[in-house]
Amino acid sequence: MRQVRHIYSKNMRHWVGDGFWVEPLFSHMGADKGTNPFLMLDYAAPYDFKPNRNRPRGVGQHPHKGFETVTIAYQGEVAHRDSTGGGGIIRAGDVQWMTAGNGIIHEEFHSDEFSQNGGLFEMVQLWVNLPAKDKSAPARYQHLSKDHIPVVALANDAGSVRVIAGTYEHTAGAADTFTELNVWDVALKAGKHASVRVPANHSLSMVVLRGEAVFNGSDTAKAGQLVGFVDGDGEVSIQANGDEDVKILLLSGIPIDEPVVGYGPFVMNSEDEIRAAIDDFNSGRFGRIPA
Repeated sequence: MRQVRHIYSKNMRHWVGDGFWVEPLFSHMGADKGTNPFLMLDYAAPYDFKPNRNRPRGVGQHPHKGFETVTIAYQGEVAHRDSTGGGGIIRAGDVQWMTAGNGIIHEEFHSDEFSQNGGLFEMVQLWVNLPAKDKSAPARYQHLSKDHIPVVALANDAGSVRVIAGTYEHTAGAADTFTELNVWDVALKAGKHASVRVPANHSLSMVVLRGEAVFNGSDTAKAGQLVGFVDGDGEVSIQANGDEDVKILLLSGIPIDEPVVGYGPFVMNSEDEIRAAIDDFNSGRFGRIPA
């Protein structure tokens, strides 16, 4: 059995732009919580936005380099545009997997329809590190629509696993990734239990997004908490506690054993590379978002 190492509570909520009211759960700029190769996770817990007919809320044009951003939409809609020409509407159930690589500029706003109507908004934004050899890869955009993300039923009608990236029970996920990792949405019905297993050489973390879960029969985590696991092999049992369904985001992957140097929207391997990234951005080498 793979044991729980520690359960972390969410940090104080803050606004990103004026459209994303997020609870940070871990960051490469803070204490090491054993999430490598995942750098950062912000959870926009369910928030009721009122209709806004003046202009969409969100975040304007900004750069990234050296990693990937993953936006998982649970409720609400986001309109995305970037300097590769990629973009579109990320609707509930969709995932945006954007490779910043050698440099990209993008913007994210509530979609026009969501702005007009308002409603509940819930999303996760995850940063995934790239190894040094891929930090200069061409920027790209993957739109993973809900219909193209495989869903695998858990045994005994306990729930399901949505395979965003990686592999679950021989089912490959929708995302094309640079390193070996798993990103799964685990849905567990009230009162049910299931066991999951990832490779022994993967780090393992789980974020409880909904309900209350008991891990390995002894460790309880509630919505908004991050559960970190010890290294090594073994299954993890999960029990949905109480009369509410449980929703968990599972993250596992082979750690990237390289230095991590972050500065705002750039994550590289050295301070010299950070300075070069700033110069590339200031010199216009990240391109422009098409009009």
